[in-house]
Amino acid sequence: MDKAVVEEIESKHAALHALIEQEEHRTHPDEDLLHRLKKEKLKLKDELAGHVTHH
Repeated sequence: MDKAVVEEIESKHAALHALIEQEEHRTHPDEDLLHRLKKEKLKLKDELAGHVTHH
């Protein structure tokens, strides 16, 4: 995987992590939003691990 692609995925992963942290610390977190963010973060983690094949 190209280094630039890896850095882009890592950047998106870090941004999602920050959004999740921010949402979890709200008085009334949006559980649907948290679920979607966590799912997207996991997808990016899998891409980094090479578990997702690109067609």
